[in-house]
Amino acid sequence: MFGRRKKNEAEEPAKDTTLQQERAVSDADEDDAVQERLSLPPAPRPDGPWDASEVKNPGEGRVDLGGLYVPGVEGMELRVEVAGDAIVAATVVLQDSAVQLQAFAAPRNEGIWGEVREEIAAGITQQGGVIDEVDGPLGWELRAQVPVQLPDGTNGVQVVRFVGVDGPRWFLRGVISGQGAVQPQAAGVLEHIFRDTVIVRGEGPMAPRDPIVLKLPDDAQMVPDGVQQEPAEQSRFGGGVERLERGPEITEIR
Repeated sequence: MFGRRKKNEAEEPAKDTTLQQERAVSDADEDDAVQERLSLPPAPRPDGPWDASEVKNPGEGRVDLGGLYVPGVEGMELRVEVAGDAIVAATVVLQDSAVQLQAFAAPRNEGIWGEVREEIAAGITQQGGVIDEVDGPLGWELRAQVPVQLPDGTNGVQVVRFVGVDGPRWFLRGVISGQGAVQPQAAGVLEHIFRDTVIVRGEGPMAPRDPIVLKLPDDAQMVPDGVQQEPAEQSRFGGGVERLERGPEITEIR
């Protein structure tokens, strides 16, 4: 009787230890799978965005912002986002939709979009938002419902799409908001702008995730946000692109 009891008691910890070992192996395999997914090399970009070396004349039909050549489309308004004294992002506003474009340095042989998606998703979730990771028209993206305070002081939700593409030593992130984040028809032009953007990384050393600094076009005028401007002469894009505003910066949510 006592011998059997001692034998059974001795067997229980062994079962528990085996179960713990199996869980540890499973967790390790899951961590390895996640790390493998996050460390993938940049995927092919047959439809863009483009590296400067891949486009013969990047300034044709695009606005030269130094680190980015942004496609011009009918009726667009172009704003720049400033961090300190540097221009680090450009936002194309088209009717009631917008796409913010920001380019960063990246490792030569490793994409960072998977890792950035994880960080953005974690930050929004911590704020009480909702994240859905989907394979969209521009590849893997995050469709987020972000808590915001409405003008009347009540709490609401803003729908935003975070898109990104890894290139050779650079990463381009886009933030699509407004109707373009919820209606496919409104999103089409913004997706074209993102896809047809040209990135000028340069040959100088840059740490991964350093923003690729932009500049104003030579013939541009800075118009403070909220200041009305008289209509300008018709531009080669049908109007709107010659008005550059210093807009509010849309920062990555962490």
